[in-house]
Amino acid sequence: MRRRQNPPLPKRHGLDPARLRLPDDDSWATIRDHLVERLPRVAPSRIDELLAAGAIVDLEGPIAPDAPYNPGGAVWFHRDLPDETEVPFEISIVHRDEDLLVVDKPHFLSTIPRGQHILQTALVRLRRELELPDLIPAHRLDRATAGLVLFVITPARRGAYQKLFGDRRVRKEYEAIARYDPDLALPRTVHSRIIKKRTIIRAFEEDGEPNAETLVELLEHRDGLGRYRLSPHTGRTHQLRIHMNGLGIPILGDDFFPELTDKPVGDFTRPLQLLAATLEFTDPISGEPRRFETTRTLQAWTDPQGWAA
Repeated sequence: MRRRQNPPLPKRHGLDPARLRLPDDDSWATIRDHLVERLPRVAPSRIDELLAAGAIVDLEGPIAPDAPYNPGGAVWFHRDLPDETEVPFEISIVHRDEDLLVVDKPHFLSTIPRGQHILQTALVRLRRELELPDLIPAHRLDRATAGLVLFVITPARRGAYQKLFGDRRVRKEYEAIARYDPDLALPRTVHSRIIKKRTIIRAFEEDGEPNAETLVELLEHRDGLGRYRLSPHTGRTHQLRIHMNGLGIPILGDDFFPELTDKPVGDFTRPLQLLAATLEFTDPISGEPRRFETTRTLQAWTDPQGWAA
């Protein structure tokens, strides 16, 4: 197995540099020529600026603007960051030990860098604030969902904890606030087939063998609202939101179901009333039982008028 090369550039904002492997053929006279073709979204003038500043490097150091093409080589550089709207909510630490960090992620904060969310993500914030450059999540939560996320501090232990989630050996419970329907018989287990395509922003259900399962329970109700416990036995994209919508009780604040709403990134009103409340598993290293519970509550239940304002 080929050993992965350590980046010759340090992390920036808690992020590793991008690595581009140079194809083995020699169709380009210079590395610059290849980068201009390889990175069509980056203006050639910006590539020239990075080269002049010594910000594009190989294992030998900065690459000269006229450096000849090096078939089979590799270059590293830090991508320009998008303009981001600051997410004005704190991440709460629920648990920390030598190997694990469990946090309560707020609504509107992505778990990992993706698309237009880079610095304003839980991973980057935690790496910087806690000075944990090797921190990595064992799983993810949607940007719209608040609650528990488990991160691994020790690089050598990443695989063991990530495998727990991949093998569905973590018991998860969520809380959700939705309309109360006295005619809806609960508890019930919902089964369906959920598909997510890259070209479509929302996942959707289709006929076929079920691949998604959720236990839905009503915990209490008042003033026309219900507080529900959702226990997913699978982890399909948008699963809980789709299953609640399918029962006729879409989760409050859902901008995807039943209708897709184009909500501005900087609009932090009426957050999705879905909370990852519990994580429970047998620790793969110690063999001891682990259980973590959220410290958060859902605003539509504790302060309905404030949530709806």
